[in-house]
Amino acid sequence: MVSKMVGPDRRSATSLSKEVGIPQATLSNWLREYAPDNGKNKARRPRDWSSEEKLRALTETAALKEAELGEYLRRHGLHSVHLEQWRREILEAMDGKGSRRQKAEDKRQVKELQRELRRKEKALAETTALLVLKKKAQLIWGDPEEDESL
Repeated sequence: MVSKMVGPDRRSATSLSKEVGIPQATLSNWLREYAPDNGKNKARRPRDWSSEEKLRALTETAALKEAELGEYLRRHGLHSVHLEQWRREILEAMDGKGSRRQKAEDKRQVKELQRELRRKEKALAETTALLVLKKKAQLIWGDPEEDESL
């Protein structure tokens, strides 16, 4: 089926689906999974790269000259900014600076969230107290809206 969708006389998954009775979605999935290039020629977003792939890219490009580097970047759908960013991330991870900075940021955020939670708990307690007082006042003096309708 895949060869019928990718060969020289290729056919769409929809038309093939109508002919053979296999759902179009199934044929499309087979095409994505089993096509001859198997997705290797399709550019992936740099943020989808695994840590291992990023490290491999850095080691492969470390000794390349400018022209070779440009060709490598085009072939893999990257920009030099990605390599620089990945290099910084690796160095920060090795130095531990990134983790210390992240811990400090996390502590600050936790304190801020705790402060906000305390404020909201106080507001909730105050609102609850006001509702209880309102109900007690209605029980003692009656509902003023009921008195006006009489």
